[in-house]
Amino acid sequence: MTKVILQLEALTCPSCLQKIETGLAHQEGILKSKVLFNSSKVKAEIDTDKISAKAVAQIVSKLGYEVESIKVKEA
Repeated sequence: MTKVILQLEALTCPSCLQKIETGLAHQEGILKSKVLFNSSKVKAEIDTDKISAKAVAQIVSKLGYEVESIKVKEA
């Protein structure tokens, strides 16, 4: 399991949080995800055999949110 933290451009409304969490919830390889509204971060636990940190960032970008940075921590 790998932990991924995406720093996003500022989130403007709580519905942004819901849109991102819903968009990530059904992706193969994403074991768990949570959006932190106040800090504009997405934290996810992923199975790197099925998805990469870069792919998670691309999903969030396709949902309409700019990813400023990606941090990866091997568990």
